Amino acid sequence: MREKLLEVKELKVGFQNKKNYTTILNGVDFSVEKGETLCIVGESGCGKSLTSLSIMGLLPEKGNIGEGEIIFNGEDLTKKNQKQLSKIRGNEISMIFQEPMTSLNPVHTIGRQVSESVRLHRKLGKKEAETKAIEMLRLVGIPSPEQRIHNYPHELSGGMRQRVMIAMALSCDPKLLIADEPTTALDVTIQAQILELMASLKQEMDMSIVMITHDLGVVSEIADKVIVMYAGKIVEYSEMRSLFDKPLHPYTIGLLESIPKLNEDQMELPVIQGSVPDPNQMPQGCRFATRCPFARSTCLKDAPPSVENGDNHYVSCWQYTDQWDSIAKEEKLNDDSGSYELPAATGS
Repeated sequence: MREKLLEVKELKVGFQNKKNYTTILNGVDFSVEKGETLCIVGESGCGKSLTSLSIMGLLPEKGNIGEGEIIFNGEDLTKKNQKQLSKIRGNEISMIFQEPMTSLNPVHTIGRQVSESVRLHRKLGKKEAETKAIEMLRLVGIPSPEQRIHNYPHELSGGMRQRVMIAMALSCDPKLLIADEPTTALDVTIQAQILELMASLKQEMDMSIVMITHDLGVVSEIADKVIVMYAGKIVEYSEMRSLFDKPLHPYTIGLLESIPKLNEDQMELPVIQGSVPDPNQMPQGCRFATRCPFARSTCLKDAPPSVENGDNHYVSCWQYTDQWDSIAKEEKLNDDSGSYELPAATGS
């Protein structure tokens, strides 16, 4: 087993308003090994980006970490102040944000923005930093980098701007790169190029990647391990191939079934009925129970534990616990609607 670079332990994150405190992330628990790519997937509002912002120490105003630990390279980031975190951000941990046009400063040149991080963290002079910026732009495949450093963001295409964001993030040789939907605004061809670039740079620079995405196609291309999040909790966690070959949680199965398949005539795509619950009105038990076609009364009352079902494949669903047979049998006495077994998992 490789050495763990990042460990998130029982993380709880919430927001304080005038009336009450609302917990959004509730007991998030995972790790990232050195040289590994972990993808976090789920619908909008499930807590993917909030998880990444918690790691970076960039929570929005009124947001705070209520409980838990974020251990990076042996140190708990939740115990560090903003001055200490600023020495880690952009240096040992870097982040690529979703929309490069809004992430890049429109009034500064590309060269200035790429060199800013190395000047801050590596204490390089202006000329040395510019040389480093040219080197990084060349590394991410931007042609004529000596000229491009004088361009402004609006003078570059979307794909080129995303390459600039990658160059900025990697300029200080980070140990961990967090990428929040880095290919969302790009067309399919450019998306493939960016994913290929990130995979090759990961190998070349020996770093780990945490990729935030809702696109399972991206997951299949780049992930070593996958986390499926729903309403602020992890519902499934496994190696990528295991997740696609044998998805376990009803939510994961629903996500995979909603992907268009080229070899099938699909007049209408399957959908997951309902929507993610309001954070202020979370179900008492399993958070997916109100949308799950297999939920029983126990699912509505009690949150399921995370259980291992197969080698390093974890799922939070009563179906896979020792209690499920007795739960189904007891409820069937008063409900003759048939079997409560989940459908056979379908690969993708």
